[in-house]
Amino acid sequence: MIQIQAIDKTFNPQTNRAHHALRQVSLTITPGDFITIVGGNGAGKSTFLNAIAGSFPLDAGAILIEGKDISHQSESKRAQTISRVYQNPLQGTAPRMTVAENLSLAQRRGCRRGLKRGKTSQEIEQFYQQLQAMNLGLEHRLNSEMGVLSGGQRQAIALLMATIRAPKLLLLDEHTAALDPKTQRMMMELTQEKITTDHLTALMITHQLSDAIEYGNRLIVMHQGEIVRDLSAEEKAQLTTTSLYELLASYDVKEKHSK
Repeated sequence: MIQIQAIDKTFNPQTNRAHHALRQVSLTITPGDFITIVGGNGAGKSTFLNAIAGSFPLDAGAILIEGKDISHQSESKRAQTISRVYQNPLQGTAPRMTVAENLSLAQRRGCRRGLKRGKTSQEIEQFYQQLQAMNLGLEHRLNSEMGVLSGGQRQAIALLMATIRAPKLLLLDEHTAALDPKTQRMMMELTQEKITTDHLTALMITHQLSDAIEYGNRLIVMHQGEIVRDLSAEEKAQLTTTSLYELLASYDVKEKHSK
């Protein structure tokens, strides 16, 4: 179980640029949860994922994984149990290294580094089979530099890198946003298959309301740094993209009336 306990964050405090980005955010994530996250611009979605990943220190609150408080762990230390796929296909991979070299680095995430060869023939065979299972022809690009691949190909490999050593929590930060519609659909199907097959626990930010409804077993709505709704699978099943849009818009209306 992963517990987010009343985490709070203000950037540039005590200045005229102060921004209260997270406001006492709490969430309990059970093993196998696939939670989609929606909200308007500035709702705090990416900041929430950054807080979990350890990109900045919290002002208050705690993050617990299986009862262990990781709130003060560095981002690199948390990367042993928390992995992430970013919105930009250029992030999270080394463009001048080959596909095999990138996968080899991911395979060794959290392990003690030694002097043995960077990748073994056994690992190459493993990478070949894992890429072949994606049905994208990437098994034939093991010796290609990451930088020459398309955005969709890089995101597919980034997803494999993030899950090659099953994490306690997978963070998907709008990982399809920079892709064309056809490639977006491919990536979402690949994501769903990976999460289901490997029994992963995941949080996914998306601006595609249809994806927020279609995928995952829970949906949370964020507004002004708070989780304002936590919808179960049954409640999600009653939603349409129109009703979800209207729900999001209702919080903007409430905000205008409160000013």
